[in-house]
Amino acid sequence: MIENTSYDTDFHAWTLHNAKLLRQGQLSDLDVEHIAEELESMGASERRELLNRLQVLMLHLLKHQLQPERRGKRWIITINHQRTAIERLCSNNPQVSTDS
Repeated sequence: MIENTSYDTDFHAWTLHNAKLLRQGQLSDLDVEHIAEELESMGASERRELLNRLQVLMLHLLKHQLQPERRGKRWIITINHQRTAIERLCSNNPQVSTDS
């Protein structure tokens, strides 16, 4: 079994080792506690990214609407980029839907 220090010292090796164990069905050898922590962290990270992108999108949409004299290509590019990134995040996360 991999030692807990491997999680702290070589995360990449730890992930590869645990993926191999999982594929081989060696469930009793998995570093379950750290795997659970990583899964929770991944979910929180995805949520933070989505919220940050929504915030940037809303800010630029408001600027675009309320400051027509300052409209430029950069705002449109940012708006389109954020929309695309939000769509990608939502399609990769089945619990989030972009359908209204």
